[in-house]
Amino acid sequence: MDNHTAKAESPPSERLLWAPWRLEYIRGIKDSDCFICDKRDDRNDDDRNLVLARGQESFLLLNAFPYNSGHVLVAPYRHVADLADLSENELNEIMQLILRIKKIMVRMMRPDGFNFGFNLGAAAGAGVKNHVHGHLVPRWIGDTNFMPVIGDTRVVPEALTDTARRLREAWEKEG
Repeated sequence: MDNHTAKAESPPSERLLWAPWRLEYIRGIKDSDCFICDKRDDRNDDDRNLVLARGQESFLLLNAFPYNSGHVLVAPYRHVADLADLSENELNEIMQLILRIKKIMVRMMRPDGFNFGFNLGAAAGAGVKNHVHGHLVPRWIGDTNFMPVIGDTRVVPEALTDTARRLREAWEKEG
């Protein structure tokens, strides 16, 4: 018996993590080349666009295709592809916005932790590779389950518009 048959290995399909609901976003019809710029420019309907807050240089919005409830995006207003292209003011404001919304989420949503990061370039998973943006994702112990993997169904306990409204109201109260 050679080494290859001596081990009982899982077929490749059993070692992969599938996120089939992302196909809705990937294959979906895009209004333009950059949904971030679209939401940046449509200042008349922040509710519909899930925009939480606007700064001088950047803004916060809920991800319309979240990995978890409260999945927030932060982006500069300028359409630039990389963090290295941002000014010091833009970088500082992005971090201040993230820290402030994180503080609000801790109080309101009581997550056990957060994922925060930037996907830079298509190979890193950037869905919009030419407009740099970060993700803040609240996490709870046990928040991963079989539903997305087996049932092609995400479990998000609150409507995105309701989450956006509650976070926006809390943001405004903190002033």
